[in-house]
Amino acid sequence: MIRLILVAIFFLLSLLAVFKAPAYYLWLMAIAVTEYALIFSGITFLLLIWGIWYTPYRAAGNIIAFVALLLYLSPLVRAGFAGSSLRTEMDIALGSTRLQGKDYNLNNPFSITGLLTSQVVLPSESYTYVNYGDLSLALDFYRSRAGGRRPCVIVVHGGSWSSGDNKQLPELNAILAEKGYHVAAINYRLAPQYQTPSPVEDIANCIRYLKDHSEELSLDTSRIVLLGRSAGAQIALLAAYTLHDPSVIGVIDFYGPADMVWGYSLPSNPLIMDSRKVMEDYIGGAYPEIPAKYEDCSPIRFVNKLSPPTLIIHGRNDVLVAYEHSRRLDLKLQENGVKHYWLKLPWATHGFDYHINGPGGQLSTFAVETFLKNITN
Repeated sequence: MIRLILVAIFFLLSLLAVFKAPAYYLWLMAIAVTEYALIFSGITFLLLIWGIWYTPYRAAGNIIAFVALLLYLSPLVRAGFAGSSLRTEMDIALGSTRLQGKDYNLNNPFSITGLLTSQVVLPSESYTYVNYGDLSLALDFYRSRAGGRRPCVIVVHGGSWSSGDNKQLPELNAILAEKGYHVAAINYRLAPQYQTPSPVEDIANCIRYLKDHSEELSLDTSRIVLLGRSAGAQIALLAAYTLHDPSVIGVIDFYGPADMVWGYSLPSNPLIMDSRKVMEDYIGGAYPEIPAKYEDCSPIRFVNKLSPPTLIIHGRNDVLVAYEHSRRLDLKLQENGVKHYWLKLPWATHGFDYHINGPGGQLSTFAVETFLKNITN
């Protein structure tokens, strides 16, 4: 009976590999189930093997454990299929130099052995990039070891516009620094004390700071790319599409809300997050009260034929920021002929890149590297 109970628990958890999480803590568990799939698969396999010696409810336990094992393995299988075509799809979408015989990324987009590797986080240098009276904002600078002036990626953290900081998810920063890019992970003014467009102004001030200190930081400030996650992606997209700064040559959107008007009209599951309250704190009120401000902070509204190249990355099982945001942004970019690529991860949920070497983490890292190579070369 003990085995059957354990098998049943792991079976229920395995459903998070294919279905959206119905509550906040199950969303957190969904990240673990999909991105640490080998661990859950291994435990389930041991439960399955246990059935050789444990006779009570053997058949039922074996069937349930086998189904759970398949579900746990499904993200790895799906990542394998996605990875097999990712390089070609990005070549076509971005007009890659690889099509001209310059194969600049020989790594596999996804591998099982990659799940077992660990990423060393590089030390960073902290700089204050702007002062607003009694408030100072800092950036963490990950310096590339490559010689000469290098492009810079400005990373904008998530946190529902009201929390988080530039220490989040530093692994990708280290990877990009190793690949020859400087990375500036920034703090920005947070809601509800500060509201839109304050964070976009912070990005403009960060770009100004980087240009003013380009010599000492060895920066090529004609090649700046914005990268944001979740709320930070909305900020990065809005900055890329509205600042009209020619030094911003691309933007990377990790599961960000691109259409704030539509997003308000269809709130998220209240057991996950009160998305309307989050948006009201950031924008300054409910949509019926200030519809123009919702329009003004919707990145999708500002896409035009001169918008910089864009990389979209989103998991279909995202329960915090609807997948529909990325579909709408993808369509608008297509309509305007903007060079872009949308990496779709059918199994992934919000924050999947918490594990940089998980299936979603590997594919998104490959996509980011390929995108950066394409637009900075």
